[in-house]
Amino acid sequence: MTDPTLLVLDADPLPRLGRLTGRVRIVHTDEGGLAARLPTADVLLVWDFTSHAVRRAWPGEGPRPRWVHTASAGVDHLMCPELAASDTVVTNGRGVFEQPIAEYVAALVLAMAKDLPRTWELQRRGEWRHRESQRVAGTRAVIVGTGPVGRAVARVLKALDIRTALVGRRPRTGIHGPEDLDRLLSRADWVVAAAPLTDGTRGMFDARRFGVLQPSARFVNVGRGALVDEEALAEALAKRWIAGAALDVFAAEPLGPQSPLWRLPGLIVSPHMSGDTVGWRDELGTQFVELYERWAAGRPLYNVVDKQRGYVPGH
Repeated sequence: MTDPTLLVLDADPLPRLGRLTGRVRIVHTDEGGLAARLPTADVLLVWDFTSHAVRRAWPGEGPRPRWVHTASAGVDHLMCPELAASDTVVTNGRGVFEQPIAEYVAALVLAMAKDLPRTWELQRRGEWRHRESQRVAGTRAVIVGTGPVGRAVARVLKALDIRTALVGRRPRTGIHGPEDLDRLLSRADWVVAAAPLTDGTRGMFDARRFGVLQPSARFVNVGRGALVDEEALAEALAKRWIAGAALDVFAAEPLGPQSPLWRLPGLIVSPHMSGDTVGWRDELGTQFVELYERWAAGRPLYNVVDKQRGYVPGH
């Protein structure tokens, strides 16, 4: 019996798969070679989770891998109708990013409340300017997205004595449904977007939603860039409909040097790094090896994505 073929869509640095040596035939490819190699693969590891090559290559001719794993939480970069309709199992990197993202959100909340960006700017200019900052304890946060990231954000913000409300796809115990969102937004001091990208969430933070927020509110997006109408956010900040915002994800990445978002007053821009702590790639590699060993032994996989919904169900 021949060893299974594992096809890896490469990104630098390559994944560490040492425990699989001699147990699987590992083939590496870049975007250009993916379509030709897909029919020969039993398993596809999408290590380059910024690439859209899978979505383009999947509808081609020939057999397709029985299992696809992406080294990311989001799956919108690889899903296409043909993959969604197939028998191929899709898994993701759930479990690696949640706590780091929650810590990052807390850091952004504190930085904005304590006016740290302005403090650093004044320091660079050698200006001594005393100011008052905001107390975060007792403020209200609305977190849109009730998956592992949203729940981790809620836990960390609660530790700062911030009152949190979670909004999900449907109401249940401790979680609000979409019908409560506008009411909650109108009273929020902090709004955190942590939802997956689906047809129902795409562009959900638009001019109307930013208009619902109170002028003292601040907005943070650590979900997917396309959740936000970036032009509407820019207008909301320019017209001071809201007090500030922080974006770690964008509709197009990397953000081009000519984008007005770089220079928008009141906006903190970071390059999709909220979940990336020291050693995160090794964690992703270890997770995939564990999943592969389950797959090879015929045991059920965890982190299985509902391909119609676009995320791992159960929350």
